[in-house]
Amino acid sequence: MLAFIRSVLNKAKDEWEWIDFVPSIKLLPVSKKRIRWITHEEANRLFKELPDHVEAMTRFTLATGLREANVTGLLWEQIDMQRHCAWIHGDQAKAGKDIPVPLNDNAISIIREQLGKHPTNVFTYKGNPIQKANKRGWRNALKRAGIENFRWHDLRHTWASWHVQNGTPLNALQELGGWADYSMVLRYAHLSSDHLKEYAKNVTTENQKNVTNLLHAVNIN
Repeated sequence: MLAFIRSVLNKAKDEWEWIDFVPSIKLLPVSKKRIRWITHEEANRLFKELPDHVEAMTRFTLATGLREANVTGLLWEQIDMQRHCAWIHGDQAKAGKDIPVPLNDNAISIIREQLGKHPTNVFTYKGNPIQKANKRGWRNALKRAGIENFRWHDLRHTWASWHVQNGTPLNALQELGGWADYSMVLRYAHLSSDHLKEYAKNVTTENQKNVTNLLHAVNIN
């Protein structure tokens, strides 16, 4: 709310010229809440408990990182099966910009399973478009799979976490996920240390042993 007020005041000064200056507004500190994600083993347990139509959307989310509304509202006209890609239009995206979505083999396989079920919508239930994925079938499956404190949006966190753990650079992850702010992907930086491995070698127990021996020799002399 504070960020929204500050944005309105800046607009009132710079664009509308209604005010001459903007008072300083200090934002509240960003929450350091731990990101919730699940392992591949937990995901497989969940798949076994989900209804077929919810499992398809869950698997597709883990393959693409798309938000719930973008998955439930996905239309056939947004998909190019030949080029293995989809598009999320700006008015459907949180950042307000078009998002190109590359589709891996898993995503393509899931989409092919939906062919012929509906003329416009990709994901359906009993011939009707799905309005919401996070419903009773999803919540009950989580309980049966023994997965606690996990929301539908955490599938997106899981997708991003798996990417980082498998070596996807953060700048590439930002584009894949359609984040406007780089700070959003920095939340996942701690999940991979591959880029620091070379520097970690700069200090080893062998180096420490050599330094200790050198100091000992100096003291003797």
